[in-house]
Amino acid sequence: MRGLLLALLALIALSAPLAAQDMLPPAPYAYKQLADPAQERKAQALMETLRCLKCQSQSIADSDAPMAGDMRHQVRTRIAAGEEPEAIRQWLIERYGDYVSYTPQVKPLTWPLFAAPLLFLALAAFLLRGRFRRSKGA
Repeated sequence: MRGLLLALLALIALSAPLAAQDMLPPAPYAYKQLADPAQERKAQALMETLRCLKCQSQSIADSDAPMAGDMRHQVRTRIAAGEEPEAIRQWLIERYGDYVSYTPQVKPLTWPLFAAPLLFLALAAFLLRGRFRRSKGA
């Protein structure tokens, strides 16, 4: 019984830093727009193309997750500093991986994902052509 109690206390102690992370105040530009409307439009357009890693089905523009707020802050800060949106996207992809972008990239590792549907369509056309050819001959 005492071992179970110690294990439970250890689990609570280890989970405290995780809970504290969500209790931090949001980054300054997480919910505050840029003063320059043109820069804010650029930031908003970019944020709509980036996936929230915590929510996974929402863009960082739509997500209320603390991580999405931090990513919005990064985007707005970098846009305000004059960085181009595509450079920011590449920086986020390098930091978080390809999954952060809704725009898939063709790379040596991912090209089969783009080629497979075309191969299946070609195979289906070949099989259907053979089937129709036999039907005409009969």
